[in-house]
Amino acid sequence: MANKLKARLDAGKACVNAWLAIPSGFSAEMMAGCGWDSVTVDIQHGVQDYQSMVQCFQAMDKHPITPLVRVPWNEPGIIGKVLDGGAWGVICPMINNAAEAKALADACLYPPMGKRSNGPIRAASYGEASPYQTIANSEILIIPMIETQAGIDNIDEILSVPGISGIYIGPSDMGLALGMIPILDREEPVILDIYKKLIASCRKHGKFAGLHNGTASYAARMVEMGFQFCTIANDVGLMVKASKDAVGTFRKEAGPGAG
Repeated sequence: MANKLKARLDAGKACVNAWLAIPSGFSAEMMAGCGWDSVTVDIQHGVQDYQSMVQCFQAMDKHPITPLVRVPWNEPGIIGKVLDGGAWGVICPMINNAAEAKALADACLYPPMGKRSNGPIRAASYGEASPYQTIANSEILIIPMIETQAGIDNIDEILSVPGISGIYIGPSDMGLALGMIPILDREEPVILDIYKKLIASCRKHGKFAGLHNGTASYAARMVEMGFQFCTIANDVGLMVKASKDAVGTFRKEAGPGAG
């Protein structure tokens, strides 16, 4: 019952993460079989909800991936529910300071380390203590998103909070917070300098740095910079890109009659 993603991260390996916005067990099952290290169900901005998250987890169970969830907000009720539903890691948006990071950690961890209520309906048996309750605190990944100037400024205190595993950068929100357009795969020197600062802080505290990327080639560049946990687009974006490429190739190669 070990967290395979955590083991890879602890070993210093670069990990690639899938992102699910589509509320479909079948879609999740197909994505989980593509070789990702982890698959994140997005219930913040995707059209997923709690029930579809559970269905995605059930569909992915036969594959050797680690299921994660991006929760809608730093709220203990939904954080506890996604963990009870089988998530082995929580990515939480808009963490700006140590107090917010501690609230996140408290919601993820059982006492005495945190304040999580016992009731792991899918993660383990509900009643008597099981192996899950004895290892959950050490195996669950707790990942605050750094998306604002406050989060950047307070990165050392955020990473000093007990239980925090690493950080995950949302480039679109970070750009928006800094007065830029919200895009992925950013090239602005000021953003790249921020990335370097955040990576350096993670290394100092023995944590990993994660980033949402639009393309595989950009993600590979970011691994060279020092990011260890990289998401590539999401299921919708990958499907749409493949579809557009297929249609474009067809119309080009089939000639004028297909235009």
